[in-house]
Amino acid sequence: MDFLDSIIQHDKELLVFLNGLGSENWDSFWIFITTPINWTPLFLLFFYLIFKTFGWKKGLVFIIITALMAGFSDQLTVFIKDFVGRLRPNQNPELRDIIRLLKDNKSFSFVSGHATTSTAVSLLMHLTLKKYYKYTILFFIWPLLFAYSRIYIGVHFPIDVTVGAMLGLLIGFLFYQLSLKVLAKVDSKKVEVK
Repeated sequence: MDFLDSIIQHDKELLVFLNGLGSENWDSFWIFITTPINWTPLFLLFFYLIFKTFGWKKGLVFIIITALMAGFSDQLTVFIKDFVGRLRPNQNPELRDIIRLLKDNKSFSFVSGHATTSTAVSLLMHLTLKKYYKYTILFFIWPLLFAYSRIYIGVHFPIDVTVGAMLGLLIGFLFYQLSLKVLAKVDSKKVEVK
């Protein structure tokens, strides 16, 4: 068994262990957590803090940057999934009968779009708002719960969400740097108008 095969085997074993920790008493909670629309209150909090901090013009520009980042992250993860072609646990013949399955996704597994995009958004918000508000580090509770929910319901391996989160950190940082430049230009235009 070579190094990559060994990692994949350990990944499967970790999935079986983590997924096996679930119980029917918690299923509805984790199904709720894994559904993006249920995080709307958090998204509204992000909107509120951004507009409160930057006002309508800069706030709108920043929200557009965030939306572009989310779209980029989503499309990049779809491309990677199709390129790598790793079966999801719920589609894997050697696993689907021994793990708890709460959802039956058909697309490929690596990397997790949920983990990538939620981490990217959380990092962008944290880096942008940390100098204005305490406890923005708590934004990362979202991607942690979101990522684990994908393992719990049986549609992602631990490596899918771990690499997805790392990719999300890179995307979030790059778009944060972009936002600094764009928002600085918005500020310079204000000065020119005056």
